Amino acid sequence: MSYNIILPRIVHLGKGSVNQLIEVLKTLKVSHPLIVTDKIMVQLGYVSRLEKILQEKNITYGIYSDTIPEPTAASITAGIKQAQEHKFDSIIAIGGGSVIDSAKAISFVAKYGGNIGDYKFPFIVKFSGLPLIAIPTTAGTGSEATQATVITDQKNNEKMLCMGNGFVPVAALVDYELTITVPQRATADSGLDALTHAIEAYVSRKANPFTDIQALAAMKLVARNLRIVYNNPKNIAAREAMMLGSHLAGIAFTNASVALVHGMSRPIGAHFHVPHGLSNAMLLPTITEYSFPEAKQRYAICARTIGVATEEDSDEIACQNLVKELKVLNQDLNVPTLKEFGVNQIEYEALLPIMAKQAIDSGSPANNPRQASLVELVELYRAVYQ
Repeated sequence: MSYNIILPRIVHLGKGSVNQLIEVLKTLKVSHPLIVTDKIMVQLGYVSRLEKILQEKNITYGIYSDTIPEPTAASITAGIKQAQEHKFDSIIAIGGGSVIDSAKAISFVAKYGGNIGDYKFPFIVKFSGLPLIAIPTTAGTGSEATQATVITDQKNNEKMLCMGNGFVPVAALVDYELTITVPQRATADSGLDALTHAIEAYVSRKANPFTDIQALAAMKLVARNLRIVYNNPKNIAAREAMMLGSHLAGIAFTNASVALVHGMSRPIGAHFHVPHGLSNAMLLPTITEYSFPEAKQRYAICARTIGVATEEDSDEIACQNLVKELKVLNQDLNVPTLKEFGVNQIEYEALLPIMAKQAIDSGSPANNPRQASLVELVELYRAVYQ
């Protein structure tokens, strides 16, 4: 059997990678980029750092800094218009996953027209938009290496999954130094997102030998360093390990797909504005416990990889230890329940059938080891609430 492996064309990984920007632009034969970012990246000085690099080489550029967390179709409209009107030939995205997801959508729609909803799953994007250079500033989403972008349709409160190799950034500059100033909450949520990517990629029905290697390496790096960076944000070795783990997890899940956790997570984010990594973390222990009877050996390997089970432990014990560790990790990183986050229970209950359908329609639950019906999804959502 053969496997289709999708990767960015160019990757610079490690300290100072952002300084390779000019070389990448030359390689791609582009010279008029639009920087896509958010206000926080501007305030932190990351955008001015890019500007200095570009100005030193007399490269003309534009800036679109109005992307938002959990991007919507409306939030990227002005960016698309700016890219089209000024005829930018490439996009430089600097920021977290929401910025990079926004940039993917802008690069594609600016070139081909329409709106991002025209390209949501099950449509598969096989052609590339404007060349995209992704510079992640969080260790979590792995979006710099993935073929997916998630944009919310505000009219329907639906997180639209758009995917295909046309969304894979052509280049990624993965510089862990950019994560050192990330706030504690964002460090935790993005790291939990990366751990979810790694676990789901490993147990996915689409897993393959290549993705298994990336997923297990990512799992080990993230699980053994996430608490460290949460409690000691300036620990450089742990920050570097987290950034590598996040990137490897991105490679793993874009080639093996995510599963039930992500499928259920998107509707929670769309309806209740829970940050993506946080909603994944809320779901992960419960969905892992629900799923492991159908992939006991795989989940047991996850437990052994992150160091909560030994080779001598049975698969059953290893799986139980994995669920316990995921619960303890959430406690250590102060992950709230949906109730504690402030989600109204009456509103939540009323939306459960809609959220369950949206989860299944996203396609991700079909990759889960254990298949859930609409009725089961409603019960799982109910179990997660508190």
